[in-house]
Amino acid sequence: MTSILFDAPGPRARSRNVVLSVVTALVVLAIIGFIILRFTESGQFTAAKWKIFTFPLVQQTIVSSIGVTLQAFAAAAVGSLLFGVILAFGRLSDHRWISLPCYWVTELLRAVPVLIMMMILYYGLPPLGVHGITPFTAVVVALIAYNGSVLAEVFRAGIESLPKGQKEAGFAIGLSKGKVQRLILLPQAVRAMLPVIIAQLVVILKDTALGFIITFNEILFQANYFGTQAQYGSPVLPALMVAGATYIVLCLLLSGIAKWLEWRLRRGPKSLKTATPINLDMGAGAGLSAGS
Repeated sequence: MTSILFDAPGPRARSRNVVLSVVTALVVLAIIGFIILRFTESGQFTAAKWKIFTFPLVQQTIVSSIGVTLQAFAAAAVGSLLFGVILAFGRLSDHRWISLPCYWVTELLRAVPVLIMMMILYYGLPPLGVHGITPFTAVVVALIAYNGSVLAEVFRAGIESLPKGQKEAGFAIGLSKGKVQRLILLPQAVRAMLPVIIAQLVVILKDTALGFIITFNEILFQANYFGTQAQYGSPVLPALMVAGATYIVLCLLLSGIAKWLEWRLRRGPKSLKTATPINLDMGAGAGLSAGS
């Protein structure tokens, strides 16, 4: 059996793939075993290193830092999506005095690293007379600026990838360009680019960890604080393990929720995935028939 793109592997190829898979799995297990062995030999799994995490106050502090991280993520995610939509619509405007500034703003914000934006907002603005910038504000604004510009290109690419008949059908039934983009093109573009949007939201969640540089009281900041406690053996690696495991769990939960939402949009009985294009094309056909 063959397909358009490649031939189905034969017996020799299947055997070779099995051998390569087994060898790869053994190599990965050997690397993991070596790391665990080194951690064990250096005493990273001893009770003394982990004792600090058994205290209720420490556990409450970690839970509080998770809440602060999620607050920053929620604000940055909503702001990035809104900012991305605004920039995308600006890029698609027929007026150059709108599209050109949006283009340069998008390119500029995408070129500046998030950490530099945070440091400029928190450390650079006060000497210029701008006060009241908290670590939370600096983290959220920097994340919105960078990820919003990235999402703007995602939305723009998704809208431009749609068939031209969708836009023409909207114009044929009397919709303005703004309503065509907002009611017809954007929902379809979001569904088409949903995996990329989900990946960018995960990036936003992980990039909140950069806030520890500007003393933002999030997960990594608390892990760094607990890891430097000499009276408990300076458990740097255990603290980083706790922080890493926490981020992994949060990212998996976010990905799971996003995948469920994607499934609902694609498989739900009320999804407009197929209904919208069909109705619009019928409207366009009716308009053309009437015009002819």
